[in-house]
Amino acid sequence: MSTTASRGAPAKAKQRPGDAIFSGLSTFSGVLIFVILAAVAAFLLYQAVPALQADSQEISGGKGLVSYIAPKLFGTILSSIIALLIALPLSIGIALFITHYAPRRLAQGLGYIVDLLAAVPSIIFGLWGTAIAAKAVPFFNFLFDNLHFIPLFGGEQATKTGRTMLMIGIILAVMILPIMTAVNREVFLQTPRLHEEASLALGATRWEMIRQAVIPFGRSGVVSGAMLGLGRALGETMAVAIILSASGGGFSWELLTSNTPGTIAGDIALQFAEASPGVPRSTLFVSGLTLFALTLAVNMLARWIIARRSEFSGAN
Repeated sequence: MSTTASRGAPAKAKQRPGDAIFSGLSTFSGVLIFVILAAVAAFLLYQAVPALQADSQEISGGKGLVSYIAPKLFGTILSSIIALLIALPLSIGIALFITHYAPRRLAQGLGYIVDLLAAVPSIIFGLWGTAIAAKAVPFFNFLFDNLHFIPLFGGEQATKTGRTMLMIGIILAVMILPIMTAVNREVFLQTPRLHEEASLALGATRWEMIRQAVIPFGRSGVVSGAMLGLGRALGETMAVAIILSASGGGFSWELLTSNTPGTIAGDIALQFAEASPGVPRSTLFVSGLTLFALTLAVNMLARWIIARRSEFSGAN
């Protein structure tokens, strides 16, 4: 009986010192991330208390926190969506060209260039944006004259300086394009070779093979890269602050006029140094807390989207 019982009992794995150390470090790293996030949220909330308790007349503009932050939150989301709509298809196309169409030597060179562009500081993109803003005025006037019946391209008068919400979206798109392309490239390279060869063996063209095997396999990675780029666009400060010299106005869908709502990050960068201690500076911390919550919500949405696509696996 004892022999049978001992044979039926599962064998206990031998615990080695390396396993215990690695497990402890992994657990510590995971807990540390939550502690840091909680500490940042607590700090922002603590600094935002004076503004949260202040009367609406004490807030900049005299209409309360919601009236002050809401237009900038709208501008942040609008500019980031414009950037994502421009950068996402371009990043997918560039990544597919590097991984499946370009010759090997050209693909390696393009890969290095993409990695280098991903490391360029945002202030460089902001300076580039100011340099091309005036040169983009004829293009903006063309859109205004021919597409003014669309609310996004309407308004009283097209800009004469080029510093518009559309320009901000273009600059942010150029900023996030390299990192999204790098993520998509690495994801597409992980497509199982057998899947690609099987698709080609069944008579598929190269594009049909990409559509049937590569894109479905890398869909979750593309979403991750898009959310990574969106997170950078949401929190961008210097490029937006350089292009927009003012903190922005109210709600506006107009992409070609100077009536821009601004962004939260850009407003903080422009106003923080001159904000006096107390309610004015605390108001900026409320804006930062709002941006923190928005970024967290975007990341949670990305995880939910990826979880819904997790049924596809390269091992299947």
